[in-house]
Amino acid sequence: MWLSRVIVSALLAAPAVVVIPPAPSRAAAAPRIEVPVPSSSPITDVAESVVRVKVPLPGSAGSHPPECDWLSYLRYRDRGGPAASASADKILIAQPGILEGAGAFDSVARNTIVRAADKGRHIEFWALDRRANCLEDNTGVRAALAAKDPHVAVDYYYRHKPVNGHRFAGYLDNRQVRWLEHVGLEQTLRDQYDLMVSELPDPAVRRRKALCGGHSLGGSLTGFFAVWDFDGDHATTADAGYNQCSGYFALDTAIKAGPIGMSQTVPSGALPDTALGPQLIQSGLQMGIIPRTISGPALINAETMNLLAIAGASAAIAPGGRSDLATYIPSNLNQDLTYRFLFSRNLGAFVTGRPGIKDFNLTNAAALGSLLDDNAEPLAFIQTSVGFYGGGKIVDKDFPLPNQLARIPALQGFTSMLGKESKAIPARPRGPLYTWRNYDRVGPAGGPVARSEDGTPFTTPAKEVTDLGELARSLSEHPLDFTEDYFPTRIATDIQLSGAFPGVAKDAVHQNGITANPTLTVLAGDGLFPPDGSDPSAVVAPGYQHLDVLTAARVQNNGRPEPVSLNLAQFAMR
Repeated sequence: MWLSRVIVSALLAAPAVVVIPPAPSRAAAAPRIEVPVPSSSPITDVAESVVRVKVPLPGSAGSHPPECDWLSYLRYRDRGGPAASASADKILIAQPGILEGAGAFDSVARNTIVRAADKGRHIEFWALDRRANCLEDNTGVRAALAAKDPHVAVDYYYRHKPVNGHRFAGYLDNRQVRWLEHVGLEQTLRDQYDLMVSELPDPAVRRRKALCGGHSLGGSLTGFFAVWDFDGDHATTADAGYNQCSGYFALDTAIKAGPIGMSQTVPSGALPDTALGPQLIQSGLQMGIIPRTISGPALINAETMNLLAIAGASAAIAPGGRSDLATYIPSNLNQDLTYRFLFSRNLGAFVTGRPGIKDFNLTNAAALGSLLDDNAEPLAFIQTSVGFYGGGKIVDKDFPLPNQLARIPALQGFTSMLGKESKAIPARPRGPLYTWRNYDRVGPAGGPVARSEDGTPFTTPAKEVTDLGELARSLSEHPLDFTEDYFPTRIATDIQLSGAFPGVAKDAVHQNGITANPTLTVLAGDGLFPPDGSDPSAVVAPGYQHLDVLTAARVQNNGRPEPVSLNLAQFAMR
């Protein structure tokens, strides 16, 4: 992923718990808890639950919270299908992308299961949560949804107000997450393997029914999983990753045991295992010189990831209500810089902070659209296509790069980080209440769309694919949330160093593992990895952005079936 390349370069109220006892054949299985998850999704034929399996970290990981000795995932299944996972026709097991949690898969999981059920097949979708997500506190967001009041979340996270007697302990700093220096590629792959073995103890069931895949970074993790040896004996293959899966699926990514979307600067295996690269990185993590989680002073850190969840809750509770999060949340430097970057019309507005987001009247839906829509959000890796502004005059957004310059081919290397779509912004501070037109209300049905300075519409119905209401729900409703507040830096550095330093991935030995099983690749037509014809079998979802492959609505504007879930269901039914 380009994001990990940039970072590495820069660095170098819940229902009662239901305890499900293991079946007799699982006498040696790990302790397991499964809790049903109530959902407001319009797709009611899918049952959702959160599953936690106790798989303790090794002693070498050092001191860590006890809840981090549990692995978790969201389990989605057809309500009309079997209750036992092993009896399902297929099980899709998905690794999230960077800075993503299990909740990001909600829409694609539900849509895929329904597609298969329409054909008489019962499949499950397991959205994995990585180990570090145990550090997140979603209490305030879920309490806000229960109370139907976004201020409940703000009061919990910023005003020290308790929820059910529990107080927010604050966002964790680099010192408090020291144990994450040990959670890298090897531990992440081991976690998936241990979870699969615990949940599906029969190797034949895994080999016949499990489909392994992921989104974005999840493509790299799946590629490494396919070639990994898990028992320490490279001569045996029953434990090999590729023998735990019957196929692979890649969502705007590729199944590759290496960095996605870039070439390696050093040939694979060119440097000896004793080279200093990995040791220097690990020393930097141990000393805290390199942040142990991917974060920065603004834009990407635990607070801003959680702010997305709060914004999602606000849009889910009162989409047409006037947003006051920018003023109700106590101001700090992180928020100020983030808002300036995301909501400045030009360089002058960014430098001075005038006008800023606090000067505009936005509905909660428009505020969320401003954060994530591809015509507003400047970072391509978190863009979705959820509609467009309404309610007032819209103009070109010329920060961080003017739309006209963004179209120059010579700048493509830089503009690829910003996405392909022209950026727009409300024109009138202290003016009208700016609203949001959902993805299916853009164009003729919802009225004309504003035009850019060059005369072209900012968007068209063919470019809009995700329902903002569903996105808001996915961002806020799940016990395992959409975002990943504390992504371990070592996962990214291990992947980046693996080609040059074989010792980083010493168990990635089964080089035939990726080709041993069939693969489905679905690319976002306007995503991070534009289709270039190199994979003629890849399915292209036209108009989709990087996140749209996870969030797209079941009903599309062109009247055709949603392509990601359609192809996933067909792949699972082969």
